[in-house]
Amino acid sequence: MTIYSSPKELEAIAHYLTAYMKIPYFQDDSIPGQVMEKIVSLVHSAKQLATYDYVDVVIKGKVGWSVKSTKAGSPLTWKRAKIANKAALISASEKNMKGLQDLGDAIIDFCNSHAAKSIKRYSLNEIGFSRLIVFKDGTAIYFERSLCTERTPVIFDKNDYVWEWSVQKNTTGKEQLPALHGKNNKTGKKAFAWHGKGENQLHFSGEEDWWPEFKQMPTRVGEIYYSSDGHAMAFKLPNGKVSWDELTAFLNTAS
Repeated sequence: MTIYSSPKELEAIAHYLTAYMKIPYFQDDSIPGQVMEKIVSLVHSAKQLATYDYVDVVIKGKVGWSVKSTKAGSPLTWKRAKIANKAALISASEKNMKGLQDLGDAIIDFCNSHAAKSIKRYSLNEIGFSRLIVFKDGTAIYFERSLCTERTPVIFDKNDYVWEWSVQKNTTGKEQLPALHGKNNKTGKKAFAWHGKGENQLHFSGEEDWWPEFKQMPTRVGEIYYSSDGHAMAFKLPNGKVSWDELTAFLNTAS
């Protein structure tokens, strides 16, 4: 068993998403995460979970997927990261570099532990990342990536990140508290933003480094282009909707 979809399964995912976007009134220009989870579960004959575990869809005893779906410019939320000894770690992080690194390490430990708990709870051999990105022009990219296994349940290496607090910003009518930013040593890019002085949201922008590249991109609905490794596809989502009358007529006559 593998976390990767076959070419036939990838095509089925694209067809489900294309059909969904044609439904009138029930969506705009994005695909909700729960819809994406349902599609992955249908294609893989798997179970969609109604929990806050790291995995959203599982085949118990085999594989699980963390499923994410956003517009290209939206931050990807890991979850609310409630760090043990938060107050003491934040206080120490504001005094010296060691305190900063200790707090950052605690966040990385939280992420790795979150995935490891799902491996244990569902007896998984592997966890994969199932990701849909929707762009302003209606192009969609879907890709899959292996994150960790039962034998190597670590997604992130603490040594890969350095940390700093952002500068507090004041916007009209609302105060934006500083966030703890984790920068990847290898790429120099911001990978994490933890809003621990507010509601504990943890955003993971580092996944943009995982986005696949394509030699050719689709220009019309119905075209699907695949990445060289076969684990990603790019396709166009439709702009038009079927009419409400057409949809209700079909549903009323379907057996």
